[in-house]
Amino acid sequence: MEFFALASLQTDPETLQRELGVAHLARWCASIDSVLEHAGDQGRIYCVWGEFAVHREAIRGGVRFSLPGCPNALAWTITTGLPPEPEAVVIHCTINRREHDPDFIETIEAFVDDWRRGLESGLTDPVT
Repeated sequence: MEFFALASLQTDPETLQRELGVAHLARWCASIDSVLEHAGDQGRIYCVWGEFAVHREAIRGGVRFSLPGCPNALAWTITTGLPPEPEAVVIHCTINRREHDPDFIETIEAFVDDWRRGLESGLTDPVT
């Protein structure tokens, strides 16, 4: 399943890659309660679904995060500068299921929306 949100802000991929590190995930997303440990592009977080290892990688247009131990293979990207809307900041989240429990789906939708709100309220390095 796929989930999307567009954040109302202007930025560039370099800013996303610089600002969205594992150490600061709880700052950007209210569904992430705390970062329990971090070392570069890996760490452990406590979030709405419990405790998970998290991995981060820089990708074209921004960053990708994944929870490699998640039974649903949850991953999300935050990108900008790409077609068809190069000005948009896109939050895209996926799980490896075509269907799931409606309550779980609601938590994923809230997670994506928390990212949108967090980016809109805190990312202050606009493209000029």
